[in-house]
Amino acid sequence: MSATAVHNLWTTAADVEPLGRIPAPHIEYAQLAPVLIVVGAAVLGILVEAFVPRRARYYTQVFLTVVALTAAFAAIVGLAASGYATTEKQIAAMGAIAVDGPALFLQGTILLASLVAVFTFAERRLDPVAHGNRVDSFAAEAAAVPGSEHEKAAVKAGFTTTEVFPLVLFAIAGMLVFPAANDLLTLFIALEVFSLPLYLLCAVARRKRLMSQEAAVKYFLLGAFSSAFLLFGIALVYGYAGSVSYARIAEVVEGSVRTIDPALADTMGNDALLLIGGALILMGLLFKVGAVPFHMWTPDVYQGAPTPLTGFMAAATKVAAFGALLRLLYVVLPGMAWDWRPVMWAVAIVTMLGGAIVAITQTDIKRLLAYSSIAHAGFILAGVIATTPEGISSVLFYLLAYSFVTIGAFAVVTLVRDAGGEATHLSKWAGLGRRSPLVAAVFAVFLLAFAGIPLTSGFSGKFAVFKAAAEGGAGALVVVGVISSAIAAFFYIRVIVLMFFSEPKPEGPTVAVPSPLTMTTIGVGVAVTLVLGLAPQYFLDLASQAGVFVR
Repeated sequence: MSATAVHNLWTTAADVEPLGRIPAPHIEYAQLAPVLIVVGAAVLGILVEAFVPRRARYYTQVFLTVVALTAAFAAIVGLAASGYATTEKQIAAMGAIAVDGPALFLQGTILLASLVAVFTFAERRLDPVAHGNRVDSFAAEAAAVPGSEHEKAAVKAGFTTTEVFPLVLFAIAGMLVFPAANDLLTLFIALEVFSLPLYLLCAVARRKRLMSQEAAVKYFLLGAFSSAFLLFGIALVYGYAGSVSYARIAEVVEGSVRTIDPALADTMGNDALLLIGGALILMGLLFKVGAVPFHMWTPDVYQGAPTPLTGFMAAATKVAAFGALLRLLYVVLPGMAWDWRPVMWAVAIVTMLGGAIVAITQTDIKRLLAYSSIAHAGFILAGVIATTPEGISSVLFYLLAYSFVTIGAFAVVTLVRDAGGEATHLSKWAGLGRRSPLVAAVFAVFLLAFAGIPLTSGFSGKFAVFKAAAEGGAGALVVVGVISSAIAAFFYIRVIVLMFFSEPKPEGPTVAVPSPLTMTTIGVGVAVTLVLGLAPQYFLDLASQAGVFVR
């Protein structure tokens, strides 16, 4: 081709009008500050691992994590004080994130629960000193084969897996976005962002490494299945509505949409796509909640994962997942309540009864608490089914109360130890009330809260969700809930009786003396449990003010 021809091509191309500039995204950084602070700290944590000397990493990571979570919570309080929970609520980040009452309330709960849980991650006084070094609950070197010479050398050198702190921050960042996601793609990305770090963290227990790795593999495989269901559901719902935006999908469901894309005219409004897609998305969320029949991962993962992580997961993951579930059902699918309510009724009933009945047979304290968490998922679903503003606020309150009781209970489990590490078999807890009355009494408070005994946060939470369910026309569900609570109370009281009215065994476990970090976690757990039980009104009002979704 001659030089003249090439020149002509260039001039011709230059004469053509541009097709239109790609608009720059408009991001509201102030409204997204809580998430951005946590993500920024997580990235900084990775740089700390790369550049800070090994001896100083632990202290740097703990300081960075605590400061980031505190700053993010301060940002949440600032947004709420500026009216973003009520009158100023809006959709931010080009329609991807909702900044409204439920989102801010749940994000605040996740941040507070995570801050308290991180103290148990940083605990280094429970295990005996190894080769002159204090050790925590996590493997000396996660990549080393359990029992290998490489692992023994890492223990001897005093290595610690300080990467757990940035991983936890990434998980928290995903959890903050999950209940605030305002379109299905953001929901999926947030799910992956908080799930992948949790899969890794499950595998890094210092003791019982093989059980820990088995728990991680089970969680990863089942989590991958649930993510696939969720993604397939998103594809079908997109085919139905021609959009992944919550508001647009809701308009198509209600039949109020005005403009239809000609390319999607054949599939838009096809109810089969909506019903199957909605069911698959619900399956993905119910897996994260731990509802029956998507609960099979819960006991194995809770038992095998490092106990500080178990407490964090049991609290924060539930809060995030229920937030996403509420937004999906109340914002996207309120026009389909006749379709999803019967299904959720069935799920709530089998979850409450299944969790309570199977828990009776458990002999391991962590598995018992896992089945207890399944039963609690059923109780919270009763509030979700109410489909009233009181239903939303009661679920928000229950999640706040439940998260601190759970983290406190698992923090107590880390203290009871024998030569092999944590003594989680129930028979080892016999007579604990005589050996260590204070620890047994604190654990008894948490168990009574789980059982829903008056003057604890568990009673206030259960009363709120059952009242909302009854007023929402789900009276029969409340009856099942009360029966399940009675069954559940049996195994909680059984543990209290075992601790206080059994003879301690001479070869029984000891109670380790923790550092102020774990003491703070347990102290905050007890304080919140009692405050929400004795004077819940302020927090119930706060939840009701925050109980309106933006659309």
